[in-house]
Amino acid sequence: MTKSSTNTNWFFPPKIAWMIFIAMIFGNFMAILDIQIVASSLNEIQAGMSASRYEVTWVQTVYLIAEIIAIPMSSICAKIISTRVYYSICALGFTISSLFCALAWNLESLLVFRAFQGFMGGGMIPTSMTTLYILFAENKRTLPLVLFGMVSTLGPAIGPTIGGWLTNNFSWHWMFLINIIPGIIITVVVFANRNIDQPDYSLLKSLDWLCLIGLAMFLGGLEYFLDEGARQDWFTDTGVSSAFLICVLGAMIFFYRNLTSSTPLLDLSVFKNRNFVLSSIITFVIGMALYGLGYMIPVFLGQVRALNSSQIGQIMMVNGVVMFFFAPFLAWIIPNFDARKTVFVGLVLAASGIWMNSYLNVQSDFDFMLWPQIYRSIGLMICLIVVSHLAMANLPMHKVADASGIYNVMRNIGGAVGLALINSSLDWLTALHVTELNNFMTPENMIFVEYLENLKAQYRDLGDAAEQLAIGVIYKDIHLQAITTSFNDLLRILAMAMLITALLTFFMDRTRKMEM
Repeated sequence: MTKSSTNTNWFFPPKIAWMIFIAMIFGNFMAILDIQIVASSLNEIQAGMSASRYEVTWVQTVYLIAEIIAIPMSSICAKIISTRVYYSICALGFTISSLFCALAWNLESLLVFRAFQGFMGGGMIPTSMTTLYILFAENKRTLPLVLFGMVSTLGPAIGPTIGGWLTNNFSWHWMFLINIIPGIIITVVVFANRNIDQPDYSLLKSLDWLCLIGLAMFLGGLEYFLDEGARQDWFTDTGVSSAFLICVLGAMIFFYRNLTSSTPLLDLSVFKNRNFVLSSIITFVIGMALYGLGYMIPVFLGQVRALNSSQIGQIMMVNGVVMFFFAPFLAWIIPNFDARKTVFVGLVLAASGIWMNSYLNVQSDFDFMLWPQIYRSIGLMICLIVVSHLAMANLPMHKVADASGIYNVMRNIGGAVGLALINSSLDWLTALHVTELNNFMTPENMIFVEYLENLKAQYRDLGDAAEQLAIGVIYKDIHLQAITTSFNDLLRILAMAMLITALLTFFMDRTRKMEM
């Protein structure tokens, strides 16, 4: 293995490069999948752990907090001990923590193991993206980018489906046990191959530990604040207020020390690159859409349509199927079209699918969801894959590792912001629409009167209780209609945000076309 004097790339035989990369993106897939795999099975975990509904949500929250802290730290750790060793440690740690999650004896132990699992998984995600740019020459990155993007979009899309299926057919423990055998194989394959890059242990001497702690405080506090704030009415809760203060203090420490140091912890100069800045903004909005939709649609199907996790999974599975079959076509599109125009089309397609989805009613089911999901899945997949190329293509190789960590953090923060806005907006929007609908429940409104009389006729066998029951049914219908209308409002806002974001592509610099 040789190293060019003018290029920091290591050159690998194609078979070895593909062996390492496939192992890494499969690990990446497991790490992303485990964010959402528990989403449809929280009730079963709650029963198994004898926890409250609020306590069990931490099974997902601690994973997200640990993951978002680990993502930017991955480039630092990989530089010190080498990408091969660092990724192998993360894959092995992820595997062991998955086993302990399945063996957890109470909620507290499960949360500790989930946090460790999230930290290890967070290390694998950006490292595999960095490795893509090291293993493959510039004109050979199209197919790896397509595979990387497919994994990044497929994981959140099918996570609830797989989790629900495993829980319904076996038990919730199998959501973690399925990681063990693949995790062992991935660890062995990556560690057994040659070094992707060389370790630099001297970096430990100059490592700014206070800056590192500040970074962890900043990102961990931000994730907690966004995730719990929407549930706990923001600053009225002591924990949320404390998280906000920790976030602000951590940000001050990190940015001050990082920007004034001669050897910064993270190379923030990547933000001087226009394409990277605009791509980061786009991936932030994509994160809002990816995680926001992954939350809103199952909640609608569960609360309004009263579907179980298996039925919800069947509807959501359309996303995964579309992405899988569209991937080969995308591999042809990327080398033949301007990346900026491709991203613009992808954002417009995704926005169109979201807008089509914003005409929900209380009877919406698979048939209604089909085409919106197809448009949305194709659009989001195009964006995630091609935007990552636009972000990294014009950067020198020695900046790619830090850029990859920052870029992936932007998508996760976008998801956290999106979920926070959705959760905090949904309640007051629903209350607003309930009030609007209640204004029509008057004796002067003939539609209301006719509907009430029809219901009373259905329950006439109950005698005097018929009218009370009929009014109760109407109030329930009003609440469901209000929730549905609120979801439609949020979907339209998200669609408009994506359309506005699409305009950023006109300000990007052209990059060289990739080849297969």
